[in-house]
This record gives sequence, C-alpha cells and structure tokens, in this order.
Amino acid sequence: MKELGAGIAITGSGSATPSASLDNDTLSQLVETSDEWIATRTGIRQRRLANAGESLTELATRAARGAIAMSGIEVEDLDLIVLATSTADDLFGSASAIQAQLGARRAVAFDLTAACSGFVFGLATVAQFVRTGVYRNVLLIGADILSRWVDWSDRRTCVLFGDGAGAVVVQASTTGDRLLSFELCSDGSLNNCLQLPYRTQPHSLVGAIEVGQGDYGTIAMNGKEVYRFAVKRVPEVIEKALYRANLNIDEIDWLVLHQANQRILDAVADRLHCPREKVLTNLSKYGNTSAASIPLVLDEAVRQNQIKPGDRIAASGFGAGVTWGAAIFEWG
Repeated sequence: MKELGAGIAITGSGSATPSASLDNDTLSQLVETSDEWIATRTGIRQRRLANAGESLTELATRAARGAIAMSGIEVEDLDLIVLATSTADDLFGSASAIQAQLGARRAVAFDLTAACSGFVFGLATVAQFVRTGVYRNVLLIGADILSRWVDWSDRRTCVLFGDGAGAVVVQASTTGDRLLSFELCSDGSLNNCLQLPYRTQPHSLVGAIEVGQGDYGTIAMNGKEVYRFAVKRVPEVIEKALYRANLNIDEIDWLVLHQANQRILDAVADRLHCPREKVLTNLSKYGNTSAASIPLVLDEAVRQNQIKPGDRIAASGFGAGVTWGAAIFEWG
C-alpha cells in the first residue's frame, strides 16, 4: 500500500454512448413538440438511446476500457471499481458485472447512487480510499440508461434524457494531490421535485399477512423547482469548494457542469462571473445522461486537446435526491 497522506491523480478518461440517435424532429413524431421548442428551452438537439439489447454493463465497460488504456495501467492493477448509477441492470448492482467483463480479478466493486451528482460523489468517495492508503488504482464510472424510465408521452421529460457512460482512472500520487477540494450536499425535503418512485400494490400471502409488490414508475419532475434549485445551489457549492481550495473562479481553466439544461449552465456561469467560453458542454448531442454527463464531456474535451495536463477544473453535479456537489481538481 502507498504511504498514508499521499495524494491522487486522475490519469485517464473514457466514454461510450449507444449508436442510435434520436433528434428533435424525429421526437416530434411521438409528442407535440418541435426542434425549435426543445432547443430554445434546453439546448438539446438530439440524444443517444440504448436499444433493448444494450446493457448498462456493456456501455460502462466500454467507457472503462478507454480510461484504463489512457492511464497506461493494466486491468489487473485495479484495486477498486465504483459505478455511479441510478439505472443498474440488476437492482443488486452492476459494478461486479463490469469487474467480470473487464477481467479485473483483484478489484473490489460496488455501486453508488446519487443520481446526476453521482460522479462528483463518487470522486470524493474513491479519493478517500486512495488518500488513506487502502487502494492505489481505482476506476470510477458514471453511467445511466435513463431511456428505460422515461414516459415517452410526457413532453416535459422525454425531450431531456439520453443514455451514456463515462469513466476515469484515479491513482495514488506521490508528487502532490490533484483533488484540491470538494463539497457535497443533500436536501431530502426537495425529493419530490425529481424522482422515480416505486409503486407498490398489496399482495396477500396467508391469513392477515401481506407484502407490497410492484415496480418503479417513470421519471417525474417539477422543472421550475429544479431550475430554481440548480441556479441557486450550484454556484454556492462551487464557491465553497473554491474557498476550500484557496482559489477563485479566475484561476479555473474549465467549468464542467452536469449537462442538464443549457439555461442552467448559462445561469450558473453568469452567477459565478465565469466566461462562457470556459464552460464545457456537449448537451446538444447527448441530452441529460445523469451520472455519465460530467465524465462524458470531460473525456471528449481531453481527447480533443481542450483539457491539458495541469488544467484546473471545477466540476459540479446536481439532481434527484436532491443532491449536489462540486470538486476542484487538476487534470493529469
């Protein structure tokens, strides 16, 4: 194990999306909407959708392989795999299935659920394992297939969501700690603003004994409340994380927000007085991919040479729960 007190470095990224793309014009054949209506309100032009034969495990494994290859480590070197998701293939979790597909025989694997904040919560979580010397090489994946849980007749929600996966490799570093700070928050009193509830029906067993059995419904959202929550709380949490890192927004190279709605991204940047050219976005191509959105846009920017080693990044996730958080880190 590494020496106690050493830091972390993020050394590789990867991403994967389904091949099927649903653009706004085609979506308008399902519900009363238009490309103009969707794009002006959300910034989304299209989204990728997993077909019936595609699994979350498959998408996440593809993203993971890309991150592992970029990092330069071998799969056998992985000590821990954390999957941030709300849409596992199995209610008991999908991280172990990913471990098996990768052939990462030494790695412990578990799921973490914090909805659209999952990647940021996951980064803060895996950092503790590395900093305390328990593990040296960690794979963090954010992946969701929200199309499984969308009401495709509800114009308020079906225009928003897409499917995808993103991953990073986090390693022990003896030359400094690249995770400069983080701040995590939750407020369960706002849970009903965005939820995917379990619907139960009584099922009699014997005598007076009955249990509840049922299934999950579809995504329900109060868009106005989510917007108000995000534009207030996200700038606050980023400012708190910057304070912990002893930095100000001018010292940040890139702002990487959960890709929920372009209006939210613009409002957060404006409240932080962050130039919009520093805000990374791929929302128009993929829509809201929940826990995948931050690592997905991060990986694209790295592979396009926008993000370079040493660049400082402020990342923030926010969503159902409600949960929100921010992490300040240096790439590479």
